[in-house]
Amino acid sequence: MFKVLVSDPISDLGIQKLMDSSDVTVVKKVGLSEDELVAIIGEYDALLVRSQTTVTERILTAGTNLKAVGRAGVGVDNIDLDAATKRGVVVINAPDGNTITTCEHTFAMMMALARHIPQAYAKTIAGTWDRKSFIGVELSGKTLGVLGMGRIGSEVAKRAKAFGMDILAFDPFLTADRAEKMGVQLASVNDIILNADFMTVHTPLTPETRNMISRPQFEVMKKGMRIINCARGGVIDEMALVEAIDQGIVAGAAFDVFEHEPPQSDHPFLSHPKIIVTPHLGASTIEAQENVAIDVSEEILHILRNEPFKNAVNIPPVAASVMKKLQPYFSLGEKLGSFAAQIANEAISEIHIDYAGDLSDVDTLPLTRYIVKGVLSHHLGNEVNIVNCTHLAKSRDVNIVVSKAPKTKGFTNLISVTLKTQNNQDRLVAGTLLQGYGERIVLLDQYPVDIAPGGNQILISHNDKPGIVGHVGTLLGQNNVNIASMQVGRTLVGGAALMIITVDKAVSKDVLIQLVALQEINTALEIVLD
Repeated sequence: MFKVLVSDPISDLGIQKLMDSSDVTVVKKVGLSEDELVAIIGEYDALLVRSQTTVTERILTAGTNLKAVGRAGVGVDNIDLDAATKRGVVVINAPDGNTITTCEHTFAMMMALARHIPQAYAKTIAGTWDRKSFIGVELSGKTLGVLGMGRIGSEVAKRAKAFGMDILAFDPFLTADRAEKMGVQLASVNDIILNADFMTVHTPLTPETRNMISRPQFEVMKKGMRIINCARGGVIDEMALVEAIDQGIVAGAAFDVFEHEPPQSDHPFLSHPKIIVTPHLGASTIEAQENVAIDVSEEILHILRNEPFKNAVNIPPVAASVMKKLQPYFSLGEKLGSFAAQIANEAISEIHIDYAGDLSDVDTLPLTRYIVKGVLSHHLGNEVNIVNCTHLAKSRDVNIVVSKAPKTKGFTNLISVTLKTQNNQDRLVAGTLLQGYGERIVLLDQYPVDIAPGGNQILISHNDKPGIVGHVGTLLGQNNVNIASMQVGRTLVGGAALMIITVDKAVSKDVLIQLVALQEINTALEIVLD
């Protein structure tokens, strides 16, 4: 008989499957302190929480029989993942349970924005019958720009089509073929800014997406745009949005999220007549709260019964002998994936990973997960982990292909990551571990190089002409950018070449523009590897 402890308020309906199981006893004890949990957790096989309980290393260490910790929600910030992994405890969440409810809240906000519903309601109950001040617009026939076509964005697009809207869709993993199947038009962020009537955001907050809609975008935006954000605060520059509304560029906005929550009482969103706000209610429905609990309960049952399970957010079990051989390559693999993602400038259709040398003799699935995580994390941020990465790739129609060869040219082991894009423009990054030197990138596309992956780097494509290195160094010096190392790769004297420069700090977009303006320089791109 398995024992499951529920330490946060969760409805019986959400855990009904656990309660009805003949081989499970469910005990509900909410509001326990850490000491109280430590005292009793040893007798339980699984722990089910929401956000109130913080699952610390002490609790996990005391849970000598724990096999699983379930979080009835998406985030797992209240669970010590490293400690759980060390103890062999599987941590699962419910990433799909909030999809429909967040999608519907987005549509509710869009409708409220189009018809001025909150403003009209407030004026009506205050005693003023005012029909002339609240002339709205129809959704039918309008163009909706969707930034992010993951689970929620795709559901929003589906419903918007039913309302007679045309859909412009942007996602770094959305190919033309997939867009056509979904009945949407593949677009860039700039296409959406210039042409959409409504714009809704469904991207994670990453360095790449932070303030992705800011003053430069508002300056060229189609006049009369209406903006909805029920995803993450910080994707849209809040102060720049207020300015754009006041300038008549944006007709109105509806936000369920803020960059800092809760917002300060003097935040301009809270008093602006053309901005609708709600207190992060995207997942706040009875159904969603029950669905996430149901999802997690089902997975806990699978784990306890030693059946296949999904939605784990920490490292899956790996044989010690395999882990010992693969672990030194985990960091390198993730960096290779991230590097490749940052140089691919089109939607990715396939991740091809080739293992050559001694790595061809072992099960490389754990290492493959780190590589795929590196590729996806550049665009999806903390949404990705080494367990869900393959599922997220599949959901975006990104194929993962692995090949192995026993021999490699000049290296004991070589990992090659090739990203195939929708127009078959392959980008390749290969790396290895060198004795005494550590992680090295040894091949970029067709160019042999020798680079330590890490920190801030500038990747420059140029024509192999005398004086270019000097011009680049001078320009960086003038912009107070210190060079730590420089590598040049070429295949033909006087032909195309690559330059990789490691610098001491982040490089501004203005510096990159200045570099491209230099004679014989074709492109300049900043690469950031943690």
